[in-house]
Amino acid sequence: MKRTQYASDYQKSRSYAPAVVTEGGRTVWLAGLLAAEDESGRSLAGDFAAQVRCIFRKMQKQMEEVGGSLDDVVSMTVHITDVRYNGELVELRKEFFKEDHYPASTLVTVKALNRPDALVEITATAVMV
Repeated sequence: MKRTQYASDYQKSRSYAPAVVTEGGRTVWLAGLLAAEDESGRSLAGDFAAQVRCIFRKMQKQMEEVGGSLDDVVSMTVHITDVRYNGELVELRKEFFKEDHYPASTLVTVKALNRPDALVEITATAVMV
């Protein structure tokens, strides 16, 4: 897949690209991921950072299962339950995505998610060779 990313310095500082252009490849749609508990079943209730990190680990695992990686993610929609998590999300995303592979992203604040203890849900699209 050929990938071209367009982003200003501000957008890079927020760990997203306003547009990602791909050519060729196979498209993978990832359903909304929640992380009310971690991979060992330990509750993550009330811990936004732990939920985000767990979601990105789940996303990485799903991508590996289909032969890809987080580098292939080109777009994501993030739903958070409190607008105050905005800046924290940006910094956490930088832990998992390289600057030249930031996905296009939309951040939405919602009143609640499907699980009462979930603070964040992420849906993504990836394009792989």
